[in-house]
Amino acid sequence: MPSDADKPDHDSAINLADKLSLFTDHWSPKVIAELNDYQIKLVKLAGEFVWHKHDHTDEMFLCLEGQMKIEFRAGTVELSPGDLYVVPKGIEHKPAAARECHVMIIEPTGVVNTGERVGTLTAPNDKWV
Repeated sequence: MPSDADKPDHDSAINLADKLSLFTDHWSPKVIAELNDYQIKLVKLAGEFVWHKHDHTDEMFLCLEGQMKIEFRAGTVELSPGDLYVVPKGIEHKPAAARECHVMIIEPTGVVNTGERVGTLTAPNDKWV
């Protein structure tokens, strides 16, 4: 958990476009705010992620810009700007985006982006922008 010194000072509204302009890496969620025990994160997606699941929490995706899909073993959900989808806990899934896509994720603090599967796309937690 970052110290209060690591967190941005939020004396004003958080502008999503401004926050998205602060990073270029893909598949590495950045925290922009906290709400109780949850973190609100922005992430840029491009290409395919890994199959994974979160055994103890749902995962919410809100597509802000671009197009993305969430693949499941039994089908696919496609998201466009303004579309929101919640992946239920314990369900294996694989996000993908043919071109760069900007997404907001809301999930409990400490959730690892690759679930229990650690690999090259596992991002560090609690990275604030």
